[in-house]
Amino acid sequence: QVQLVESGGGLVQAGGSLRLSCVYSGRVSSINEMGWYRQAPGKQRELVADINSGGSTNYADSVKGRFTISRDNAVNTVYLQMKSLKPEDTAVYYCNANTRPFGYWGQGTQVTVSS
Repeated sequence: QVQLVESGGGLVQAGGSLRLSCVYSGRVSSINEMGWYRQAPGKQRELVADINSGGSTNYADSVKGRFTISRDNAVNTVYLQMKSLKPEDTAVYYCNANTRPFGYWGQGTQVTVSS
């Protein structure tokens, strides 16, 4: 199994920045992709960004150019640097570890962007 603990959420004004962190532990050698997802009230959970074991990244169109995902295997942490935040980025952000066929989720961290 894999355990995930997110941190770094909070309240920020539009145009501001936040960096989310996700520390992973357990069977880390089995992890293929790490990703960040978000879920706003009344909406489905959606992929924000992911990164595979080779370092290749993928972003939702809505965050391209503003968010950056990175991974530091030395400290078992994946980051999501968020810049130029918008009110529509408000959501609970979840870290995900994909070990195929299983996926693991963190508890989520709230990001609120005020206008």
